[in-house]
Amino acid sequence: MRYLFLTNTPAHVHLYKHAVAALDARGHDVLVLGRDYSCTRALLEYHDLPYECYGRLDTTKWSLFRQLPRHYWAILRKTRRYDPDRIFGMGAYAAHAGALSRTPVTLILDSEPTSLDHAISRPFVETILTPHAFGKDLGPKHYRFRGFKECAYLHPDVFDPREDIRERLGVAPDEQYALLRFNAFGSHHDVARSGIAPAKRHELVDHLAERATVFVSDEGGEMDLDATPARAFDLHPGLLHDALAAADLLVADTQTMVTEAALLGTPAIRSNSFVGDADMGNFLELERAGLIFNLDSFDAVIERALTLLADDSVAETWQRRRERYMDDTVNLTEVIVELATDPQGPGALDSLSRDRALMRA
Repeated sequence: MRYLFLTNTPAHVHLYKHAVAALDARGHDVLVLGRDYSCTRALLEYHDLPYECYGRLDTTKWSLFRQLPRHYWAILRKTRRYDPDRIFGMGAYAAHAGALSRTPVTLILDSEPTSLDHAISRPFVETILTPHAFGKDLGPKHYRFRGFKECAYLHPDVFDPREDIRERLGVAPDEQYALLRFNAFGSHHDVARSGIAPAKRHELVDHLAERATVFVSDEGGEMDLDATPARAFDLHPGLLHDALAAADLLVADTQTMVTEAALLGTPAIRSNSFVGDADMGNFLELERAGLIFNLDSFDAVIERALTLLADDSVAETWQRRRERYMDDTVNLTEVIVELATDPQGPGALDSLSRDRALMRA
């Protein structure tokens, strides 16, 4: 069989990397179409995945709209040339590549606000998989799995953190450290959205540095860390999850990394303009589980962060909550591989449903 995976962002690489490796190990032909955006290409190379690049993208809000026609042309041309038997992706690129090449498509979606993307993708796919906490019904092709897309690479069955990560970071075994992740808000679903303001970022660093070593991962690359007591997270991006697993705290205005922290048992604070009554189901679920905090007030962010860093019982409490929560989640990589390789094709959904790995929406 020939499989095509589309990875537009670093998160997409993580989502599919273990499935790609598993299918390749079974002797199937696998190709990843990746976008040169942020560290996507670096991750594809780090994990030694068979890939071709279909285009590049800056972290500015309007770069995608300028590049869109060129991206589509390259994706469709490469898809036809590769002639896959099945396509996996996370949105319209994969759906439309499948439609024009007459190839079955499976999408994994986890963002309720991207209604336009859902509308232009749904008619052209065979199957849509979403987390159980996804707050929309996307029709008869829609199945839910217990967990989040991050379970494909952070489920205990597939993730084993490095023991030397503190040494690589240059922090002592008993030294507290916090990770700060700032989003560039350059994706199509980020239009009219915002996170922690640049001036507030410096204030946040100053407060946290009083209690812990602070590492900053700034997607836009605009923050001048020389003027702060923080250090840049300058390890290879492929080591970010190892660093996150050992961290005492994450504060972020991005989305995916907050879910990742929750699944690793690292206390996380999320603050951006998505937070509120209409927030996404996965973040509401994780907050109810006591794994993250969704805060729209900057003062509340500071207060909560300092409280967490001052509490010696936090690490044990979060690991206990994480273990309890992860006991009820699926290894999403296993689900992806079974869907890909089952000779029944869509019939595999019935088998997975009987095993309670998937549920009809």
